[in-house]
Amino acid sequence: MTTYTIPGLSDEDSTRVISALQERLSAYNDLHLTLKHVHWNVVGPNFIGVHEMLDPQIDLVRGYADEVAERIAAMGGAPLGTVGAIVKDRTWDDYGLDRDTVPAHLAALDLVYTGVVGSLRKAIDLAGDIDPVSEDMLIGQTAELEKFQWFIRAHLEDTGGHLVHEGASSEKAAADEARDL
Repeated sequence: MTTYTIPGLSDEDSTRVISALQERLSAYNDLHLTLKHVHWNVVGPNFIGVHEMLDPQIDLVRGYADEVAERIAAMGGAPLGTVGAIVKDRTWDDYGLDRDTVPAHLAALDLVYTGVVGSLRKAIDLAGDIDPVSEDMLIGQTAELEKFQWFIRAHLEDTGGHLVHEGASSEKAAADEARDL
């Protein structure tokens, strides 16, 4: 895959990290498109607050895609930012809601973030054993995404900290649980 890599990394280790970063690149490209889709399709009370809350998330996730792609290139890999790469790397279902209420979209997005953050933590574990620079980058990105997930969850929880869609195993089920909030 690579003809050179970062000094101090073996070609094999570099290839493993590049592969994990490519999966993150595809996930980030998918996430920023999903967030923009929600931004355009969210309706109902609190629409404007959520619509505007998503803008910084979209911008940051696009920046994360760029940062990850540049790390792949620095390691001697070829970052793939195409729709085909997203589809190839995808281990998740496509976002299933179109025009829908604020609570429905936020509950579905909570599950999206759960998937993204969970897979990021796996990439952190892999990178931590091989490349502390990539690990550090991923840790910083994860912290911000966890904060954004908290922003989303704050709209969906009661004073006891229980989420309205607690236990939902799919975006559609989460949306169904939250729709009438």
